[in-house]
Amino acid sequence: MGMAATQARFLSLTARKSNVEFQGQQINQQRTTLSNESASYYSTLCNLVVPTPPSIDNYTKISYTFNDGAMTNTITSMIANPKRNQDGIPYLVSYVQQWEDDYAPVEAASSFVQSTSVGYYIGNTQLRPLGSAATTPIVASKINLNGQDYNVQMDNGGYFVNKTSVVTGSEPCTDEDIENFEYYLFNDNYTKAEQIFRDGDVFTKEDGTLVTDFSNLVICLYNENETNPDYATQLVTMDEQGNFTKEVFSEVAQKHYLTDDELTSITYQTDLEEAELNREEAYKYLLNEKYNGNDQSGQWYVRYVKDSQTGTEIPYFYKASDLKNEKIYTTEGYGSVSCYTIGSTTRTKEVINAAGTIERDSSGRYVSLTLFGTDDEGNVTTDQRYAITYSLTTNTTTDEAAYNDALNEYNYQQAQYDKKVQDINSKLEIVQQQDKSLELNLKQLDTEEQAISTEMEAVEKVISNNVKDTFGTFKATG
Repeated sequence: MGMAATQARFLSLTARKSNVEFQGQQINQQRTTLSNESASYYSTLCNLVVPTPPSIDNYTKISYTFNDGAMTNTITSMIANPKRNQDGIPYLVSYVQQWEDDYAPVEAASSFVQSTSVGYYIGNTQLRPLGSAATTPIVASKINLNGQDYNVQMDNGGYFVNKTSVVTGSEPCTDEDIENFEYYLFNDNYTKAEQIFRDGDVFTKEDGTLVTDFSNLVICLYNENETNPDYATQLVTMDEQGNFTKEVFSEVAQKHYLTDDELTSITYQTDLEEAELNREEAYKYLLNEKYNGNDQSGQWYVRYVKDSQTGTEIPYFYKASDLKNEKIYTTEGYGSVSCYTIGSTTRTKEVINAAGTIERDSSGRYVSLTLFGTDDEGNVTTDQRYAITYSLTTNTTTDEAAYNDALNEYNYQQAQYDKKVQDINSKLEIVQQQDKSLELNLKQLDTEEQAISTEMEAVEKVISNNVKDTFGTFKATG
């Protein structure tokens, strides 16, 4: 090979080697970036908080109870008395009393009520106001309106009373009436009248003054037989033909339909004993206390249903305000109304800072509680004559609902943790695959660089030999 060609080949190999080294540097830089990314993923993985499963012990507590007759008392706190050295009372104990009240208002199933113009019905049974204790129909009852008693009656229009009212009519005047006419001249606003007198066609005042203006003339008759002064004076009018007619008054009985407010003031006839009446008043008191914010003016309706097994009458109560709510009824007058009855319910009462002392056993558990009483003057005393000692029962209770909620939360957190770990591992696997691919490329470049270096050494040797041969030739010639 010629000298020039050999040198060109050497230069080409040098360029290739530099390019391979540059590619190797780029791959190393990429691998460094992947290494940093991998380190970040490992750091995130190490910083993940591993969820801790809930312990059942955290949702289990020990409580102490003692019985006082029908009451079960649960101790809520036992605090050492800061003044125990002064008053001799070691502990201040708070507890919750719990008992079954067998005579309390409770909710019952809603009733399907029909609202009619004559009242409220469930089936064929009409509801009546609570506390009236009516056992006879409502139409046999009475009501007082404006100081007068009326018998209550009923028709298709509802409950009504016959109220007497005066109806104004008219009838022609007789010749005798005309002879007894009285004439009055009113002022312009008809607030003041002056009687005038007629003689033929001449009208004069009491002082003899002649009357010529009859625009405010009023003609009356006075009925001496009328006992009611409001109807004793009859107004007379004259038509265009000159005929006279007079007012006549007659009393007629007219139906007055009772309003809802008037219905509540009905005096019901009853055959019930006083004790039964008092019982219904007690029902009303309890219902208003529990469901009306102790507003004793609240009105209720009631119906009784016989228990087929015991034969007793069970009361069912309905708020008047619920029954009068027109929005609950269909166009046919039917609606669902809340219902209440008398039943059994659990009652509670909290006692705060009762004075007493507590006894423990060898294991440290409380076994008895002594509550101090009051002396004859009402003061708390440690005198054992007034104290009562109760045996304490240890109860271990677990809040299963709270524990299950915590367990569900743990399972959710664990699932989130597993997903995060899986996501990081997936990203790490991708990084590792990319790094492995770059490593293979780097090995290929190393192999290529070694081959180029070997070839460069051979070319470099050829160049060296050519130089020696050339300079040797020139030396020999000289």
